[in-house]
Amino acid sequence: MSAPLTRIRLAAAALAAAGVLFALYPGLRPWRDETTLQGAQEAMSSPWWVATHLFAMIGFILVPLALLAVRRVVDGTRAEPLALTAAVTAWIGAGLTLPYYGAEDFALHVLAVESTGGAQLDLLGLTESVRYLPAAMTTFGIGLVLLAVGAVLAAVAIARSGVLQPLSGVLFAVGFATFLPQFFTPAPVRVAHGLLVAAGCVWLATGLWRAASRPAAAVPAPAVAVPAS
Repeated sequence: MSAPLTRIRLAAAALAAAGVLFALYPGLRPWRDETTLQGAQEAMSSPWWVATHLFAMIGFILVPLALLAVRRVVDGTRAEPLALTAAVTAWIGAGLTLPYYGAEDFALHVLAVESTGGAQLDLLGLTESVRYLPAAMTTFGIGLVLLAVGAVLAAVAIARSGVLQPLSGVLFAVGFATFLPQFFTPAPVRVAHGLLVAAGCVWLATGLWRAASRPAAAVPAPAVAVPAS
């Protein structure tokens, strides 16, 4: 298999892995009443708090890489510029999203561990300060919106390309378009959303893998102008 097709398969595998990680993120996350001191301590001091948020961060890194593979697959079609825009938009979105996740993951975990160890910390007050810092919230919100835009653009590019299955980007787009709103829903809805994102990633990954198995489709030949007679 040629190097470009190998990279497409690697990207497909990475996207499927991202889907699994996005499902594990809410599925294994410690769910407690974080408005209470005991609940916040139990949830945030757990090793699973660190692990599951790290799952999400890795997923956000892998998704833009997969969208670059989508652009490679649709190269030579009218959808290529849109696919490139989708990849770049998602990459910027992921970059803006990750710092907030880092604070949520590592900073709140350390504060929770320290508060359970006898340190005199206002865990609930500090948690609110970390989560609702205006600059952090703004970059986080913009990042998730850009990821949503990138996913929708990718779905449109896929539908227009004629190379990948037209609907293979739909669940992927829906999952990322609802990533920000799902934070305001109860735990069962968030777990279901993780499964939705996983299904969207795996469906699109399957399409990319199949495209890499069809070299002629995966790497379309550029149109050749025919001189007028």
